[in-house]
Amino acid sequence: MPSLIDMRRRIRAVKNTQQITKAMKMVAASKLRRAQERVVATRPFARAARQMLASIASRVDQTSHPLLDQRPGVAHGKTLLIVITGDRGLCGSFNTNIIKAATHFIRDNSGREISLGLVGRKGRDVLRRVGLPIRLEHVNLPKHILFAEAEAIAQPAIEDFIAGKVDSVHLVYNEFKSVMSQKLTVEKLLPLDPIDATDAGNDKGNDYIYEPSAQAIFDAMLSRLVEVQVMRALLESNAAFYAAQMTAMDAATRNSAEMIDGLTLTMNKVRQAAITREIIEVVSGAQAL
Repeated sequence: MPSLIDMRRRIRAVKNTQQITKAMKMVAASKLRRAQERVVATRPFARAARQMLASIASRVDQTSHPLLDQRPGVAHGKTLLIVITGDRGLCGSFNTNIIKAATHFIRDNSGREISLGLVGRKGRDVLRRVGLPIRLEHVNLPKHILFAEAEAIAQPAIEDFIAGKVDSVHLVYNEFKSVMSQKLTVEKLLPLDPIDATDAGNDKGNDYIYEPSAQAIFDAMLSRLVEVQVMRALLESNAAFYAAQMTAMDAATRNSAEMIDGLTLTMNKVRQAAITREIIEVVSGAQAL
């Protein structure tokens, strides 16, 4: 049985750990609120951009743009898989689930020639050992994610797709649903699906004059749409990371409290056993005299 001093040291160590996990939970909650606000703020822009594209789509030839090129045999063609994980741990199964999803995608598409785009240190450290060629690495994302980060990730994918080096681009990330729930998402980034003109909303039926031309604006906005999708994935993943970290630190704080209660009970038993043993020794000595 451990000594009384050992039990006190262990309780003190668990209490120190509990203070750290409680502080990390509060920090994650604060960052989650700001990240969630950014996710909500980007949705109206993405919706408006989609409506404008739909409005222009009825006036242009969509088949002329390479980002809309639905190539035959794409199910067996070359693929760029962009995996978005976190730069840090202590977030439960957040990073592990993404890495597992990427591994399953690679195994299920073993007939394809797959290259990787690794965003986040945790995914980079694991997936670089898979042996597949790495097209891009992007780690140490800033706390406040800027659109330049999305451009740096999307541009190599767009260039490779237009040049014919890859036939499709896929994203793997965690989509933020709520504090307790994140949705693991594997979605196709390229080629873009044809823009449905019926999605124009209130712009349907309006006759605009486009300068320089509707086709030029449509071509420019398609590339921007890809970058917006990457930006949305980064923001969703960022918010999901802080939600997972807050949940994990909350669970760790509760578990440490339960551990402290159990250790305190054990320490009291050890102390009571020592007191009882001393009393028995005193009584036995008195009887011997």
